[in-house]
Amino acid sequence: MKTKAVRLYGKNDLRLESFELPPIEDDEILARVVCDSICMSSYKATHEADVHKRVPRDVADNPVIIGHEFAGELVEVGSKWRGQFAVGDKFSIQPALNDPNGPVGILSAPGYSYPHIGGDATYIIIPASVMENGCLLHFTGAGYYPASLSEPLSCVIGAMHANYHTTPGSYKHRMEIKDGGNMAILAGVGPMGLAAINYAIHRTDCKPKLLIVTDIDQSRLDRAASLYTPAEAQKNGIELHYLNTGTMENPVDELKAMTGGKGYDDVFVFAPVAPIVEQADGILAFDGCLNFFAGPSKTDFKAPLNFYNVHYAYTHIVGTSGGNTDDMKEALAMMNTGLDPAGLVTHIGGLNAVIDTTMNLPSIPGGKKLIYTHIEMPLTSISDFAEKGKTDPLFAELNRLCEQHNGLWNVEAEEYLLTTTQPSA
Repeated sequence: MKTKAVRLYGKNDLRLESFELPPIEDDEILARVVCDSICMSSYKATHEADVHKRVPRDVADNPVIIGHEFAGELVEVGSKWRGQFAVGDKFSIQPALNDPNGPVGILSAPGYSYPHIGGDATYIIIPASVMENGCLLHFTGAGYYPASLSEPLSCVIGAMHANYHTTPGSYKHRMEIKDGGNMAILAGVGPMGLAAINYAIHRTDCKPKLLIVTDIDQSRLDRAASLYTPAEAQKNGIELHYLNTGTMENPVDELKAMTGGKGYDDVFVFAPVAPIVEQADGILAFDGCLNFFAGPSKTDFKAPLNFYNVHYAYTHIVGTSGGNTDDMKEALAMMNTGLDPAGLVTHIGGLNAVIDTTMNLPSIPGGKKLIYTHIEMPLTSISDFAEKGKTDPLFAELNRLCEQHNGLWNVEAEEYLLTTTQPSA
């Protein structure tokens, strides 16, 4: 089977190439990738290459396929797995395999470490370790892009499960956000912040009563508020507010005033900015938990914390880096029953757009960049579909379909794109 894939050879050295995949072994599975969502982690891996913790040191001689937020369908199933998987099954993959025998040991992951599996490819070979670790996951919902976005959603699910609170008079920690508590998501209207809002207002097992989302970009706040409205949150018993802290004279005092001076039980920081971390620390309630979600690029990133409150007010800090397999199963289960992550997606492109997009990801505005690997298409903002549609019937129809869904990407648009575009050469 011939595949076409974007492979990493070294620092800032990505190449779009066609090559033969070997025949699968009895304990492997051949799969067709449909779409991949480009993650900032791929940008980091591309710029760090052989010094990245998940990239093999010999990547120059044994290149790896990039992309780890992908979905598709199974094409050929090795005999060992035919009782669990079948040709035509739709799938997503949990990339954090915890595989001690992988190319870089326990940190090995599809999209970073393997020569024959990654999201930015037409066809891939899923190695035995993926199935052995329970990381090949069924998806039964509509379309493919929700399964691709289950990985980023699992990251925010894991973050909320990782929060904890103490039990007075004992040393037992109660894991989870505080049910019925006050929650703040700071710098929270980027792609991952939107995923966190979507999850927080739709879960039923454990939810805040008050949710404050902040940023300093009013246009992004307005978009978030139009996607995940206070009225929608209220249906689930959650009071939701979007606030621009850039217009506040004293954000800490004003944010705390929203809680009657009590503060926030759970505060999530979605940008590696020291003043935001300090602001988060300042609004914590007694026994408040600060979750530093944003991964800094600087290894010496620091921010001041109030250790008086750590001692006397029991405030504490946690950090997470990705979700586990259970988190991803939870994400897929919510999507199977109708949770739509389309609000994260702002751009659509083909496999030919992967290299430039990955290399320049921090400078491309908007949310998730969704790649369909079997087509050729320049990376295009959904907001530009209307203008492009004046001269291109493809974009005219995509715009019409997105307008029917509040300007969002959707299953109908995906199906139209996949059935009417020319396959990538």
